[in-house]
Amino acid sequence: MRALLAWVLLVSACGGQPPIPRRGVVEADVGSWKFRRFQGPLLDVEVWVEGNKAEAYSASYVTADAEKRGHIDDKDLVNVSVTRYQTADGVVRATVKLARRLAQDSGYQVEEDKIAGARLLSITGRGEAWVMWPSNQHVVKVGARGRSDVPKSMVEYYVDRYPSQLPGGSLEGPLPPGRDDTPARSRKLEKPEYDPNNPRPDAEHYDPSKVVLPDGPDGKAAKDSGGEATDDAAGSAAPRPSEDDARPAKAKSDNAKPAKSKKRRTKPPASPDR
Repeated sequence: MRALLAWVLLVSACGGQPPIPRRGVVEADVGSWKFRRFQGPLLDVEVWVEGNKAEAYSASYVTADAEKRGHIDDKDLVNVSVTRYQTADGVVRATVKLARRLAQDSGYQVEEDKIAGARLLSITGRGEAWVMWPSNQHVVKVGARGRSDVPKSMVEYYVDRYPSQLPGGSLEGPLPPGRDDTPARSRKLEKPEYDPNNPRPDAEHYDPSKVVLPDGPDGKAAKDSGGEATDDAAGSAAPRPSEDDARPAKAKSDNAKPAKSKKRRTKPPASPDR
């Protein structure tokens, strides 16, 4: 413990920034806070950046008084989680987007705050209190459930190792640049090889003035003055004769029997009265 304290004092005297812990969080006592437990690496990260692999580490700290009495209340516990990404690309933007989503939730109150000169996101509500900020390829979150505030001494300790890169007005201004706002490069589609048995029309180089329609039966192009095909130029066929018209008429033969005339019988006149 004395060696760690001497090393911290030496770094502070030289004016340099303390190094980032190898496993993200400080696995030692922080002032009056006693280190209790470490977890990691955790793959279920809270701030997700598409295409940027990440893993999280967490540490729990309790007060010295809680250790003495052997009982831990909510106010005696604080948790710190550090998410480490492969690159810093999109980390600030994803952190701001998460804070804005929480701000739209009626159960949380999200504000910009400053602790130890660092701009942070303060998140309170539903019986918990946290502060969060992005730092290069890391996102740091300090707080706990059952608390109404976050201990400033713990925030200051981690801000020294992870300087905040949160821009001012991040909750209301335009989103910081990131991966999801960069338009994808357009890729030109490859044309299939020419097939003489199944040619494809070239819509990109189509010129209607160069299109020539086949000639009609009179040897002229099948277009009228308006450029549209007419019925005459199209060579429309004459109407097809019906079967009755195509069948030749039968001539009357000389041996044809004359039609018999029916004689009508008439009754004799009635005789006069005698």
